[in-house]
Order: sequence, then C-alpha cells, then structure tokens
Amino acid sequence: MKAISLFASGGIGDLGLKHSGFDVIVANELLEDRAEVFKYNYPKTHMVVGDIWEKASEILEVTQDRLGGSPLDIIFATPPCQGMSKNGRGKLLNLCRQGLKNAVDPRNLLIIPTIEIFIKSGAHTLVMENVPEMENTFIPDSHRNGELIRIIDLIKSSLGNEFSSFIRVVEFANYGVPQNRQRLISVFTKNKILKHHIKEYGSIFPQETHSKNGYLGEKWLTVRDIISSTPPLDAGKPETAQYKEIPYHRVPLLDDEKYFWVSNTPEEKSAFDNQCINPACGFKGNPTHSSSKDENGINKVSVKTPIFCVKCHSILPRPWVKENGEYRLMKGYTSAYKRMSWDSPASTLTCNLSYACSDNKLHPSQNRVLSLYEAMKLHTISSYKFEWQRADGKKVSDKLIRELIGESIPPAGLEKILSHLSRLLNEKNKNKIFAIPIYRKQQELCL
Repeated sequence: MKAISLFASGGIGDLGLKHSGFDVIVANELLEDRAEVFKYNYPKTHMVVGDIWEKASEILEVTQDRLGGSPLDIIFATPPCQGMSKNGRGKLLNLCRQGLKNAVDPRNLLIIPTIEIFIKSGAHTLVMENVPEMENTFIPDSHRNGELIRIIDLIKSSLGNEFSSFIRVVEFANYGVPQNRQRLISVFTKNKILKHHIKEYGSIFPQETHSKNGYLGEKWLTVRDIISSTPPLDAGKPETAQYKEIPYHRVPLLDDEKYFWVSNTPEEKSAFDNQCINPACGFKGNPTHSSSKDENGINKVSVKTPIFCVKCHSILPRPWVKENGEYRLMKGYTSAYKRMSWDSPASTLTCNLSYACSDNKLHPSQNRVLSLYEAMKLHTISSYKFEWQRADGKKVSDKLIRELIGESIPPAGLEKILSHLSRLLNEKNKNKIFAIPIYRKQQELCL
C-alpha cells in the first residue's frame, strides 16, 4: 500500500509505517538537518524539503507522478506539538483579552495545509499523531468568520459525512514500549472496511498487550528489562562517562555542584528532596519539595523548601544557586533532578533527555543521565535498521539525535497499531474479526 508522510522529521516514526506494509513514496520535512537523516535511511522516498504551506502543490505533484495512476492509501501526519494547549476555548479567549496569550500559535495552523493535501491526494485514510492536548486545542475557522473551533472538529467538518473517525489517547507502554508515552492517534477514513469496524466494534486499534499489573497478558516492560545489563557510566570524570566499545553509550559530564546533588540522590527520588549528609547530624526529616495550584489553576512549586538542614543548619545537597555569597534553592519542579524507577517504564524521552535538570531523566542508580544508546533502546529504535547518518555526508550531532528522539513516536508501538490497520485493509475474509469487541472493558481495566 502507498503512503506519504508529512512532518516526517528524521523518519523514526516512519519505521513503524514502513514495517507495517506501507511504501512511503513521498515525505515532507521543514528542516534540512532532519530531512538529511531521513533521506539517508529512506533513499527510495522522495523527500520534499521546506514549509508545507509553500510546498503543498509540489508534494501533490510528486505524489501523483510517483503513483503513476495507482491510488494513494494513507497519509501519515505528525504536525508540531509545541503550540498545543490544555486551555479550553473560554480560558484561551480570556487570556487573549488580557494580552497574556496570542489567539493562535502559528504551528497549530499547520493542520490546514495537511487537510488540503489529504483531500486533494485522494487517499482514503488520514492517520495523525500528536500530544493528547491536540484534542482540545482551538484554532480559527475561516468558514465561520474566524470563530474558534477545536482542531478535531475542524478536520471532521472539512472532510464531511463521507468520513468516519476513531480518536484515542494511546499509552505506548500498553503496546510493549518500555516508556510511558501518551499520544493522541487520530484516524479519519472513508475506507468501507475501516468504517465498518469503527461502527460495529468501536475500535480499529489492536488489543493492548501490556498493562501495569499484567491484566492484559503481560506487565509493562521496565527500565530494568531494557538497560540493566548496559555497562555502567559515571558523569564525574571523562574516562568514566563513556564506553567506547558501544557507539553512543556516553553521557555529558556533570559539574562539581550537579554531581554533588545527583550523587546524594536516592533511587526514585529528586535531588530537591535530599536530606542532611553532615556526619554529625544526618537528619532525615527536612521538608521535601512540593507544588500546588494557585487560584488560576496554575501549578506552582513551593518557595519555602529549605536549602539548609532545619536541625544543624548545614547546607543540603539540593539544587542551589549562589548569588552575592548567599545560597537559595534553584527554581524547579518536583520532577527535576529526579531518578527514573528501575521497575517502571522510562518517563517520556524528550529533546532534553540528556539534561539532569529535565523531568525524571536521571539514571535509576548511577550518577548520570541516560546515554543516547540507552535512549535508542528505550525508544525502540534499536529494534530496527536505522543509521545515524546524513545523506549529505555531514556528521549527525548528539543534539540532533536527542531532538529526533524527543520529537518522534516510538516506532515499535506505532507498528503494532498500523499493522493492525494494514491487516484490516487487506482483509480477504470479511467474517474475520480483527477489532476487539471487548475493547472498552479492557480500556477501563487499564485506567
């Protein structure tokens, strides 16, 4: 089956598309660095580099040329998520009136050329991946004098009654990915088989295979399952911060202060909660870091968390800032400088996965962050043939690798979902049921 990929980045998500039986004939990516990695790994795919607003016609022309009269099946689109908001329409309007927020983040409007390309391409199914916040993100509707409308509702109204939709927030740990990563997967289709399964069974996604307690068959894969046998590293010295025999198994050094905080942080704890290490005191009852919501519902961290032991007044190994000879607690959420748990899936790997101050990014027990090698395994990239190379021969930087991982969807989880769609689309025996009628009950168990 034929597919095109929009906002393709370096092609990590497209691994799931490719291994589900789809031939990605055309892709589009705004940034050259990411496009070069894609082109190296997908040499047979025509990559259109540039702004989708400006390249829409070219994408369609190249697609029709490469199809050679054959139909297009799928458009896979992963528009940028940075502009998505949890704010409802009323709160958004209120913030706009106060001058505290622009009415629309331009990145959210990228859904418009996506819809236009989908309609003109003739593809029968649009599959979109984004953060859960997309479901309640509003943009102006040009057909209604700029009235704010949910992105999902705009897509539905633009496509019309010929299309059915299935929209669900997916926890990828439930599909065997060793990482807690929630994404909104939206499917819009006019394909008769897919529409039938949506109507009859309420789902076109496969049965989940994993859960926290194993109710659905297997327990979540954990950090311990994936990286416990990886050679240890320590971010205190250059010679211990890398393992040359394994590519990308290296970590950035921590300066003396950060190393002091991290090395005194127990498993599954944050450095903000570290207790007194004065041998003559060792008091373990110092108040820990906390947060609460203010009158506007905004989460605020405590400014009263002590930096000195309340019993002996020794400085605590907590993230601090020193100004004019005075110490104060560094601003940070309760999940900053926090260790991952060995016996849970990894926290969501973001573009900041190599920063100790990022949420839940410290190694479970060693004094460091995750290495890029470990991140590749936890993101399931290592399960596929994927090279960190560029088509133009330039070096792929560690920064670019972090960004490509943080911006992408775990391919193994996506492959399970798309392989299920592929089986449905290729279904020969119409009496064979691939959708799971008891899906809703299983979802309740997960929740």
